[in-house]
Amino acid sequence: MTDVKWYAGADHAGRRLKDRLVEHLRALGDQVEDLGTGGDDSVDYPDFAALVGARVAAGDGLGLLVCGTGTGMAIAANKVAGVRAAVATDAYSAALSRSHNDANVLALGERVVGIGVAESAVDAFRGTAFEGGRHARRVAKITALERRRPDDD
Repeated sequence: MTDVKWYAGADHAGRRLKDRLVEHLRALGDQVEDLGTGGDDSVDYPDFAALVGARVAAGDGLGLLVCGTGTGMAIAANKVAGVRAAVATDAYSAALSRSHNDANVLALGERVVGIGVAESAVDAFRGTAFEGGRHARRVAKITALERRRPDDD
């Protein structure tokens, strides 16, 4: 996969790893729009998950989110219709999130993975395509859940 468009965001706990991964992706020739944060002051991760999620849901790129564990970012980003954010702690889980779940946002934890593992997870996410087939039916069910209202039972 070449010339991928990315949207990246992090809170204060993930900023350093996000900055390194943005550099890594740009070195691979990808276009990356860094949506922040750019400093060490405490910020609220849902704000950055929403920014990245909205861009990804518009359909023109992948998302990269980094916080302390990746979990908060993934939870928040998954509230944006059209986003399928996955937390990965290794290349295998990152690749399967793409091939089986058609994930479009990768969430990583700076306090959980080192730079080498994070780069390999990003590379695997970037280089893996959705398999479709039986997985497409399951992803369609996930999409249907986004449209469901509480009184639809």
